[in-house]
Amino acid sequence: MKIVVIGGTGLIGSKLVNKLREHGHEAVAASPNSGVNSLTGEGLAEVLKGASVVVDVSNSPSWEDAAVLKFFETSTRNLLTYEAAAGVGHHVALSVVGTDQMSESGYFRAKIAQEKLIRESSIPYSVVRATQFFEFLKGLADISFDGEKVRLPSVLFQPMAADDVASAVGKIAVGQPVNGIVEIGGPEQFRIDELVRRRMASLKDPREVIADPNALYSGAKLSETTLVPDNNARLGETSFQTWLTQPAAQIPSAPQHTGVAVMNKEKESQKKAS
Repeated sequence: MKIVVIGGTGLIGSKLVNKLREHGHEAVAASPNSGVNSLTGEGLAEVLKGASVVVDVSNSPSWEDAAVLKFFETSTRNLLTYEAAAGVGHHVALSVVGTDQMSESGYFRAKIAQEKLIRESSIPYSVVRATQFFEFLKGLADISFDGEKVRLPSVLFQPMAADDVASAVGKIAVGQPVNGIVEIGGPEQFRIDELVRRRMASLKDPREVIADPNALYSGAKLSETTLVPDNNARLGETSFQTWLTQPAAQIPSAPQHTGVAVMNKEKESQKKAS
């Protein structure tokens, strides 16, 4: 089966491409570096020839509210248009658990718009909402640091290993479209501040992590369960303690996933404004 992965050179995309190839599929990593640009439409007609499935794990290069909305709307429209012309039978998109509860955030308003376009298109689809990744806990701490302390909301959190994200998305991609949302998450629940504190300790980072009820996540106020998947979620197998023993835990990734990156940009904007 030919499966085109949009954003196929990123953290999740590269893992997904490798897993699909290991299972005998023709997985194509599509990105601007390979001459495929979903924002401009460049290369889409060529790469989608003969494709059965398209998996979109791409992310906006800009986090400003208008820019991120334009990216997800334009990119998704282009993908769906070219997929329809190519006869693609399954569109899979990676989204975020709690997206519809965080409309205060410009980033999540853009993800809501993306999901709406997919839902209203004629192409069978599966939207995969994932929780945050273990790989970005250090980044979450960095952008929540006010110069003295790391301030985080003490709400429930069920993050997962990026490798488990890629495995789950791969299984959904080769299956039948659900024409709805599938949620995926980690096998354990934590409080955000508790888990980030443990991650900092593993890195011997001395910064103090405190629970702050006023701390925002991507500009949105969180409820107790905003970031927790529903009871029907598909859970990854890798526990946090197991992940800490793996190579991925030794080198903290730059914050890229969903809220982490946009929080960083918002913090930069606030600094400039002040």
